[in-house]
Amino acid sequence: MFVSSEPLAFWVGLSVLALVALQRLAELRLAERNTSRLLARGGVETGSGHYPLFVVLHSAWLAALAAWVLFGEPALNWPLLGLFLVLQGGRVWVIRTLGPFWTTRIIVVPGQPRIRHGPYRFSRHPNYLVVTLEIAVLPLALGAPLLALVFTILNILLLAHRIRLEEAALRRLAT
Repeated sequence: MFVSSEPLAFWVGLSVLALVALQRLAELRLAERNTSRLLARGGVETGSGHYPLFVVLHSAWLAALAAWVLFGEPALNWPLLGLFLVLQGGRVWVIRTLGPFWTTRIIVVPGQPRIRHGPYRFSRHPNYLVVTLEIAVLPLALGAPLLALVFTILNILLLAHRIRLEEAALRRLAT
């Protein structure tokens, strides 16, 4: 049983969250496979200590959104749901561009040049841009601006640290 006074918002919200959760689980499997292959090729991981914080943050984001849909007052914003769908295209573009180098960890392979095509022509970290927008847009699309604010700030703080680590690893690779 749901508590929401808006059945459409409940069912759409629940469906979107289920799809996002399934997508993230599939991506984690892909990332684990790519991580194993990269490490076998001599890849070097940097910053593994902060990785569990991302897992907790993203899990808590989904759980908070689920609680909002189940027990809060979800409201649908169709244009923002459409924007979230567009962001999924950006996510797929990043993953396809990186191919076997896409992972949820920071791994550099000595001798491998930095990828500069696809979305990387426009941004050094397009995946982080997409994820930051997703974390903000989906709660807003479901009528949860406080969740959007809190999780966006936490994500930006973690990403600031991660980007510093990643840039340092890429600089070491270039030298």
